[in-house]
Amino acid sequence: MTRVIRSVRTMTAWSLALHREGVVIGVVPTMGALHDGHRSLIRRARLSCDAVVVSLFVNPSQFGPGEDFSRYPRPTRADAALCREEGVDVLFMPSREAVYPQGFQTTVTVRELARRWEGAKRPGHFDGVATVVTKLFGLVRPHVAFFGQKDFQQSVLVRRLVEDLNLGVRIVVCPTVRERDGLALSSRNRYLTPVQRRSAPVLHEALQAGRTAILRGIRFGSQIGRAMRGVIETDPKVTVDYLAVCDPDTLEPLPRVTKSAMLLGAVRLGRVRLIDNLLVRLDGR
Repeated sequence: MTRVIRSVRTMTAWSLALHREGVVIGVVPTMGALHDGHRSLIRRARLSCDAVVVSLFVNPSQFGPGEDFSRYPRPTRADAALCREEGVDVLFMPSREAVYPQGFQTTVTVRELARRWEGAKRPGHFDGVATVVTKLFGLVRPHVAFFGQKDFQQSVLVRRLVEDLNLGVRIVVCPTVRERDGLALSSRNRYLTPVQRRSAPVLHEALQAGRTAILRGIRFGSQIGRAMRGVIETDPKVTVDYLAVCDPDTLEPLPRVTKSAMLLGAVRLGRVRLIDNLLVRLDGR
């Protein structure tokens, strides 16, 4: 039976009681609108932790002006049903006022990792992510937290946050779950019109073209980038926010690939913005 907790005091009390009993707590942080990608994270947590918490909070501080905070999908009943199906112990659903009470004035910033890519396109986004994750870890007190690789820059930033602030949470990044045609699962995919949905896999195809270029011996980041952009340009409905060849650890651009590369991409289909990534290792692992 999944317990729904809305109070931050109740959440912390529940967690501290389990800590005293030596129970290993895993958390899956989400903004709701749960899909099979979230389901895979919950199942991974269920396999490796004694108790599983799914947080559901549409965090206003990670949305910029003109972004989709007000229309972000909130199918709470369906989310709760999925959690029950997967045997989640606690669904933590705090209110905005509970997370950011009157007088709240603290922001957590991870400077360098938030500077490029999503951080450049969405100013302030990662400050909102870092702040709410820090609060969530303080409230839930998890031993392990599970994130999806689709939001790769976010996962790198959270790892850095945990290490820098000695938060004592192990971060597990799980593989991206995709549709049959390669489109990464995302809560925002439901915004796509049927025509846009047919175009959406082009981002994954572009990243695969970058991977193919690397494995065929192309090493210069600029050439790999052109290979990816060439795929996107075949569909005039899709516009590029960025396509990048990066170091997987620092997210800095790679002028030349020597060992491994993280290919990052973000595109727009009308008002819908999609992100994806692909890790390429030259040693084949």
